[in-house]
Amino acid sequence: MGNAVSDQNLQLTYLKTRLNMFLEVLEALDPETAELEDIDRLIQMIDDLEMKYERFKKDWEKSR
Repeated sequence: MGNAVSDQNLQLTYLKTRLNMFLEVLEALDPETAELEDIDRLIQMIDDLEMKYERFKKDWEKSR
């Protein structure tokens, strides 16, 4: 993605947006036709979201 997000409100908005994107992808998947690559992509999306959350969490702890 583009520039680093440093404002806490923007970081929360970023996380919410990414979570909504994940949910949209999940809802669009047909369980009857989903392949291993589809599941791998979902796992990667969650891993990316978790990594970003951990990075933001460190920023929030520093700003206390």
